[in-house]
Amino acid sequence: MIIRPARSEEIPALERLIAASARQLSIGFYSPQETEAAIKHVFGVDSELVGDGTYLVVELDGRIAGCGGWSRRATLFGSDRFADRQMGFVDPAKAPAKIRAFFIAPEFARRGIGAALLDACEAAARAAGFTQAELMATLPGVPFYAAFGYRAEGEVVQHYDGIALRFVPMRKSLFEVTSVNEV
Repeated sequence: MIIRPARSEEIPALERLIAASARQLSIGFYSPQETEAAIKHVFGVDSELVGDGTYLVVELDGRIAGCGGWSRRATLFGSDRFADRQMGFVDPAKAPAKIRAFFIAPEFARRGIGAALLDACEAAARAAGFTQAELMATLPGVPFYAAFGYRAEGEVVQHYDGIALRFVPMRKSLFEVTSVNEV
């Protein structure tokens, strides 16, 4: 397994991976209509993170098996298409790092890719001076993040194309003891 920064020329392939992941791994959590609205308006690559070098890909068996990242930017979630993006950076002494846009190719699901990616992102955020991390989880992501110590902070409903999409804000101290081996 190789974890490395995503490259801008990979964005189209990452967008396809994200759509495939959402369509397959969201079954039972979101309806097909909800999934398509999320792909159209929210899910996808934030090219600012790619430019920052904080959006990562995981290569396995010579293929991109997953992607996700972390950010010191103010925006909590959403791709380049997301209308409610916030500009600017946050101060690690005052605000949490953002864990962003984790998606695993369906054929690589449940092989530890997400756990390795999350560990890499949290380590990088800690190294940048952050003591907290927050994220906006999709419904299928909630159990995954909870297993690594993230705590839900209610539920958020966003409306796109007349469709209500539910997400769960979650937060964690980056100095809690959790590891891939404990899950």
